[in-house]
Amino acid sequence: MATPARPTGPVPDLVTARHDFARDAAAKYGVDPQRVESILASAQIRAPIIAAMSRPAEGKAWSEYRPLFLNGARIDGGKAFIAKHRNELQAVETKYGVPAEIIVAIIGVETGYGANMGKYPVVDALYTLGFRYPRTNAPDKIERENMREAFFRDELAQAFAMEKEARLDISQLRGSYAGAMGWGQFMPSSYRQYAVDGDGDGKRDLFGDLADVLPSIANYFVGRGQWQRGQPVMVRATRDAGAQAINPDNRSEAMLPQADLAKMGYRPLQQVAAELPANIITLDGANGPEYWMVFPNFVAITKYNKSPLYSTAVYQLSQMIAGHPVPGA
Repeated sequence: MATPARPTGPVPDLVTARHDFARDAAAKYGVDPQRVESILASAQIRAPIIAAMSRPAEGKAWSEYRPLFLNGARIDGGKAFIAKHRNELQAVETKYGVPAEIIVAIIGVETGYGANMGKYPVVDALYTLGFRYPRTNAPDKIERENMREAFFRDELAQAFAMEKEARLDISQLRGSYAGAMGWGQFMPSSYRQYAVDGDGDGKRDLFGDLADVLPSIANYFVGRGQWQRGQPVMVRATRDAGAQAINPDNRSEAMLPQADLAKMGYRPLQQVAAELPANIITLDGANGPEYWMVFPNFVAITKYNKSPLYSTAVYQLSQMIAGHPVPGA
């Protein structure tokens, strides 16, 4: 759906904006425009959602972010979850190649193993961020903020398509402040594209049916993240004295040959296949910088949440759940 940049003058009134949105959503996704306008007429712009979007946890240093997710409750909860659902998880791992502990760590980080799937009406969350995305008034952030608002507006349109396809009542759905839903916190577009009917009951239920939830998360990793079966995610690395700083923004998408990283002064601390491309991220640990060599499966986790802190937390939690040692933990 084409969404124009927000004008610099007065903000268009929401009645007109909703009408135009319903028309565009109907044209793009085949939804009922009257249904869209009816639901949005009672939707609310919620200040707490704007506030939450303005202070994401991923803005913290690693030393502050890490304890939020790597703690006894999450580790014990993950171990208990695996013990309870071992057979289902093993079947999903065999089919998709995504380790059971990675799937469980996602559920642990996202919803505390289903205990907190979000309190906000999904329509209100997407409506708020799609029509009143928070603005900093910083010239260098205008383009990104316009893009984010357009993203959430399109997710709102896709939510109506999801309602029709998955036979849900969108007005009753609750989720995160960003509009993510269910055990795995799928956005509407991801729900539509990657949700799986794992038990063949004719429904894709990511709110209450783990037979659908578990393969859907794995399917997302394979389809969206291009997960590579049997390959590593990340390992600690050494940095030679005087080595040049690389990748200051911790962007993991651009992979390099390990031989090139070695020439720059970075080497893995444990043996990995030399042909695997990699990159280096630097985390602000409690005892100083931590250097990590990351691989394509790390990038796969970033497709769930682009923050390198998030991906590191998911991976380290998965290892702790599985009983594997984590360097620096």
